Amino acid sequence: MLKIQEKLSNPFYTLLALPATAMGFALAVQIAALSWILRTEFGFEIFEIGIVWATGPVAGIFGQVIIGVVSDNVWLWNGRRRPFILFGGTLAALMILSLPNIALISSFLGVTNILIIAVLVSLTLDLSINVSFNPTRSIIADVTPEGRARTKGYTWMQTVSGFFGVMAYVVGAKFGNYFLLYSGAVLVLVFSIIPTLLIQEPRYITGKDEGPLGRLDPLLAATISILIPGSGHWYGKNLKKGILLLLVTGLLYTAGVSLIGNIWLSVPAFVIAGVIHVFAIVDAFNLIGKANRKNPELAAILDNDKTEWGQLFRLYFAHGFSWLGVQSMFVYIIFFLEDQLVPLGFENTDVMISVSFAVLNTVGFLLPALLFEPLAAKIGRVKIHTVAIAIMAVAYFAMGFIVSTPMTLYILMGVAGIGWGAVVSLPFAIMSENVDRNRMGFFMGVFNLSVVIPHLIVSFVFSIIISQFASKDMLFILCGVMLTISTILWFFVKEKQVGELNS
Repeated sequence: MLKIQEKLSNPFYTLLALPATAMGFALAVQIAALSWILRTEFGFEIFEIGIVWATGPVAGIFGQVIIGVVSDNVWLWNGRRRPFILFGGTLAALMILSLPNIALISSFLGVTNILIIAVLVSLTLDLSINVSFNPTRSIIADVTPEGRARTKGYTWMQTVSGFFGVMAYVVGAKFGNYFLLYSGAVLVLVFSIIPTLLIQEPRYITGKDEGPLGRLDPLLAATISILIPGSGHWYGKNLKKGILLLLVTGLLYTAGVSLIGNIWLSVPAFVIAGVIHVFAIVDAFNLIGKANRKNPELAAILDNDKTEWGQLFRLYFAHGFSWLGVQSMFVYIIFFLEDQLVPLGFENTDVMISVSFAVLNTVGFLLPALLFEPLAAKIGRVKIHTVAIAIMAVAYFAMGFIVSTPMTLYILMGVAGIGWGAVVSLPFAIMSENVDRNRMGFFMGVFNLSVVIPHLIVSFVFSIIISQFASKDMLFILCGVMLTISTILWFFVKEKQVGELNS
């Protein structure tokens, strides 16, 4: 073990943050370049860009939850998280190289529909990022003790990751998105491999083997049932019921789509399908829970489970509404710029996007370690997070009402960065101390659902809503409403006493 890891010194926190930085940088490159490439090179419309971006949450639902469960229960190459970080980082670097070559790939494969290739490249990139993102965050909880050291781990993660995220947007603005893509691939590869090989992971989180003993995860069953009704029952070895639920919901959803022109038939079909779908999710959760209780050894572990389920679900909903606002901005800001600023003579949309996100991330990476961590020790993480989200909501409303020049946009992006810095740092620390440490990968995966499900809504629902806006300044009004709801929901999230956070 490195001495800096034994002492939990600042250089170690920096090293520990680099794998997450690699994935964050890959995501920043995707945010900066993907919509811009699809819009400027291929003329994609809002709904087409939404389809391409929808690959992210689909990959996240499968990748983060499943990889989280697997990484909790494997030991390979002297690591629990190490294999997934190495594999995902390498694949992410290759896919970043593919983004500027979508047309070349399409021509090579003989596929004339660019949308198909764009979806495949984006999906593979998202899968690779999601394979690694969960382990890069889980490893921080694995190697740091609870309390202030844990908070420091996640705030340093955001500080280091945020700094390089800013560099991504600065490079894009200064040298262009193509230079950003090629240089970004190298950085992602290096930061994924070298630090991961240097960090020593504990073989057993609590000092002894407390493996799953054949335990099935109820939340995993419920999660996969969200995408495929009945799949949770297959996981629980109730094949007949699973097939029945899939057939019934599949037929009803198909009927709803085919009858879309007749509201009196289509809506009831969707409603009935939705009710059965929800039943499949809840029933899968209960099925696995009952099966686990029948095993005396598992029952004993479950009785000692320290997971605060009520707090977790409050946190998931509050965090989810934050991401509805944030993701809408990331995906659709180019349409706001084309509608509000290009007609006024400000035509370099790629530069405006890069500078906007550079300002957002500069504030976002400076505040967690410099301000949020010391304040959290005094007044608590949740209070700080709630105030930061409220400030971000105000900034979004202001963007919708008063932006008339790029400089105004950049200033308000800086204000919004206060909330952004909180969104990508504090919830991880809050969540990690409400769950069983032996299953951190699994809970990180479930936590990610509060990001990817909003992402799906942004891609498939908000794309339709935003396309109907007569003026695209309403994009930021919509974002502000989502952040306001998130602020209200954060008032219902509690945490440990401040004194416990300082331990």
